[in-house]
This record gives sequence, C-alpha cells and structure tokens, in this order.
Amino acid sequence: MIKKKLMTGFGALALITGMFMNAAAQTKAPADSTKKYLDKLLASADESDKVLLNNQLNKLVASSSEKDMSLAMQYYYRLKNTKMVDSVRQMELKKFPEGEQARGTEQEVIYKEKGAANIEAAYQKWFKKFPPQKFITGEVDERLIYDYVRSLIASTYAEEKNTAKAIEYANMLEADFWKGNAYSGLSQAFRKTGDLAHAEIYAKKAMDSAAEYTDGKKGDSNAAKFAASGYAGLTSTYANILFEEKKYNEALKYSELAYKSSTELNPQLNYRYAQILMGLNRNQEAFDKLDEVVKSGKATPEMSDDFKKLYIKLKGSDAGFNEYAAAIRKGVIENLKKKLTKEMVKEQAAGFTLTDLDGNKVSLADLKGKVVILDFWATWCGPCKASFPAMQMAVNKYKDDPKVKFLFIHTWEKTATATKDAGDYIAGKKYSFQVLMDLKDPETKENKVVSSYKVFGIPAKFVIDANGNIRFKLTGFDGSNEAAVDELSMMIDMAKSNS
Repeated sequence: MIKKKLMTGFGALALITGMFMNAAAQTKAPADSTKKYLDKLLASADESDKVLLNNQLNKLVASSSEKDMSLAMQYYYRLKNTKMVDSVRQMELKKFPEGEQARGTEQEVIYKEKGAANIEAAYQKWFKKFPPQKFITGEVDERLIYDYVRSLIASTYAEEKNTAKAIEYANMLEADFWKGNAYSGLSQAFRKTGDLAHAEIYAKKAMDSAAEYTDGKKGDSNAAKFAASGYAGLTSTYANILFEEKKYNEALKYSELAYKSSTELNPQLNYRYAQILMGLNRNQEAFDKLDEVVKSGKATPEMSDDFKKLYIKLKGSDAGFNEYAAAIRKGVIENLKKKLTKEMVKEQAAGFTLTDLDGNKVSLADLKGKVVILDFWATWCGPCKASFPAMQMAVNKYKDDPKVKFLFIHTWEKTATATKDAGDYIAGKKYSFQVLMDLKDPETKENKVVSSYKVFGIPAKFVIDANGNIRFKLTGFDGSNEAAVDELSMMIDMAKSNS
C-alpha cells in the first residue's frame, strides 16, 4: 500500500545518518552561543537584525578558521542564498586545499569510479592526502568517513567474486556502530552472486553487531540508537538467507525474532515466516501468518496463491474458500474506507505550469473539473520506481475516464541531463506516463513546484479534486501493487464524490 510517511529502512537510514555525520565532520561545531546568536538574528523580522546577520556571516567567511567558513555556508543555505553557498564553498576549497571541505569533495570522486580496483586505487590516493589523524575533532567518529569507502570497496570486490579482497576491506572497518550496516551491504553483495555461504557469514555479523546496541547496552547516543534500529531488519535478512539455504529450523528462530520485534504488520516478513513454516510442514501456523496479511489487504498475488494452497491442504478441498475470501475482501474495503475518511483533507493545491517530455506545457489550472493525481519522483529514487508498476496499473484502470488525470513530476534532479534521464527511464520501462519536469530554478537552485507542495520525501503523491483541492497526500510506498491500486482507486472515487 501507499504509505503516509517516508520509508527509512536500515540502508536508507544509514545514508541519512552518513550525510549528517559527514557534514558534521566537515564543520566542527562552534560555541553554542555563536549559533544561538545567529539563529536569533535569522528568526528576526527586524531589518537591523538582518544587517547584523549579514555582517556576522561576512566575518565568518573572512575568518582564518575553516569551521567558521563552513558555518557561514550553513546559514547561507538556510537563507536559500545558493550563490553565496557556492561562492563560500569555492573560497574554502582554495583557502584550505587539504581541509575538511576538500576531503569531502575529493571523496566524491571515489564514488564515480567503476570497478573495485579503480575504486581502491582512488581510495588509497585520497587516504594518503587526507589521513584520518589530521581531522580529529572529538565531536564525530572520523573513522566512519573512511569506512564508507572501505565498505564500498569490499562490496564491489564481492560483486566481482574476489572474496579475498572483499574480506580484506571488511576487516579494515573501524566504526563499531556502523559495522552492522557495512556487513549487511557486503552480505547482499555476496548474495547477488549466489555465494550464500559468505552472505550468511556477513548477515550474521551484521545482526550480531546491531544486537550489541539493543536495549541501551552501549548507551543512548544517536549513534547507538542508529546501530540498534537495524536489528529487526537484520534478523529478517539473516532468516531469509538461511531459508534460501534450506536451513529451515535455524531460519525459523530468526524469522520469529524478527516477527516479534516488528511493531506493525510487515507483509514480506510474515510471508517469509509462513514459507519457513511450510518448509517444516507446520501448515496451520503458516496459514495463520498469511491470514494476517490477507486480512490487512496487503497480500501480493503470490501470497494469495499460497494462502489458498494452505487452505486446501488444511481443509482437504477448496470448498468454502471463495466465500471466506469474499468476506475478507469485504472487510478490507470497509476498513480502507474508514481509514481514508479520517485521512481526507481539503487544502487548496498550489498552481503550476510545467513542460512535459514532449515539450508540451501543462497547467494545473487547465485541468479544473478533473481529479488529478500528482506523483513526484526522480530517477535516483528507489521507492519511487518501486511504486511505478502499481501506478501503471492505476493509469491503465482509468485510461478511458476523461475525469481522471495522472501527472508524474520529475524533481530534485542530480544530473545536468535530468530530462533525458527521465525520458530514457520511462521509455525503457515502457510506462505510459505523462512526465513533467520540475527543474531547478537557475537563480535560486530550487525545484519550485515540489517546494510549493511542501514535500520532504519522495515518492510523494497527491490526489486533487475537480475544484483544485488536495484531498489526499501520501509519501513513500509499501505493500502489494494490488493493495496500492485499491487504495488509490478509493481515493479517486472519494475525491470525485466530495468535489
């Protein structure tokens, strides 16, 4: 189903945390009093305070301290003064060619390399120029910045089936709280190549590493909380690998741990639990786990097929199954309607005019009288692309309805060829989407349309009624394609009837 909050799995959380800590590493926090003073000036509407803020930022830019320049850059960013952000960054790189900003900039080059050997060579050159001992701040774990690259090298060697080199770089990891994330990535790399033996080893290392931080065993710092947050997902991953190796009894132990650790229904977790139970011929228990998923409305066709097979095994025939399934379906639809009735809003949608991939201008104002579904996405966004098969199903369902219009708005581009990238992706997947381009404003560097909808994470979807009011807003994607189409269809119908 489509979710109401941004999904943050262990990998995504690692990325966010990594970005935060890397930024922190590049800017040693100044005295709290300085930041408090700048925050006070920034929040003030008094023109004299704006002058004072500008003067303070000028002083920081002229400072002989790199941390002061980086702090100024942070505040220019908050002021949306992208020109000064870029200007100060260039000044800092020139003034401190072997400083923290330079280290971060040159680190990015490593990630653009292809092939493990090339990445390794670039890392060694970068490491020599920016040795860790030069950057001891006492405020962040400097080892983490170097571990990012070591993890990349290890995983890339694993994908190339160079196991010895993969293990060599895995053994170089130093930041304890992040090892669970790194080992998990390496496990997945081994799993891709079919090396389940090493995938199992590093999945267990990842799980055990996270376990060391659960229940406050190593304190309650943000790093400790981050490390512990991955535990449930890692136990599930370990169980998946054991299942693939047909080690059902051992897999059951960890699948049950993951199931009990989950605070809400996770369809894939339930399904794997059921599959393991089926492998052990514990069919009633397997049926019960799938029954939970089916009754939630989140079952995939594969789950539904196994659910029916289990029903027949337990009952001896399919007698009564259609009636049972119909009763479940009725309950799902009733619950969905109750939920959506509570979530329905009525807010004026921000107007816009954008150009589609064929060069046509499209204006929201021209679509008045239709229910409009906006889907903000980007070619680099995994969850966005994961939701597209369901969105294509929805587009197909309403293709002959002149009162429903789908618009897929590409935003937050990361390359200079965003329009080509978006077009190539859509054409390559044969999606029949009308894609509009919300490109960065050349002056402000802002993607104006996505900002006007106050979007903080993508995919972000909005259902707008015939009068131009937002009735539903959603971020993220989870669950089966069929469940997502059910939910979106009901939103469209409710938007139609409440216009």
